[in-house]
Amino acid sequence: MDTHKVITSWKGKMKFESDNPSGDTIAIDAGPDSGGDGCGLRPKAMMLSALAGCTGLDVASLIEKMKLEVEDFRIDTEGDLTEEHPKSYHTVRVNYHFFGKNLDEKKLERAVNLSVEKYCGVMVMFRQFAKVEINIEFHKN
Repeated sequence: MDTHKVITSWKGKMKFESDNPSGDTIAIDAGPDSGGDGCGLRPKAMMLSALAGCTGLDVASLIEKMKLEVEDFRIDTEGDLTEEHPKSYHTVRVNYHFFGKNLDEKKLERAVNLSVEKYCGVMVMFRQFAKVEINIEFHKN
């Protein structure tokens, strides 16, 4: 069984620095309206980034394995928060955008579906607490 560990250190005011198993660090900070300087990522937004990054890595790997022609690929992720505290995401929309001249739409849909249904562990975690909506758009040049 794998165990992940991160160490998050307070850097004063509302700023923290968190390490990563890869050795990289990220800054976490509140916005000025919450007593911070806005010099870091917000925790809930980082969750959306983690979701997009996880599924993105899966899809990028599958694009390579399937030898698909994709010029660019972007994931837009939005989350709707509950009204009551503690505020958490109740609905999350993951919008995949593929750009290129010769996009194989069926294979790209398959790559996304494999990530969403089989490979992305962060997606599985999100589904424990939120409705996750998936959308795929193709932009042919």
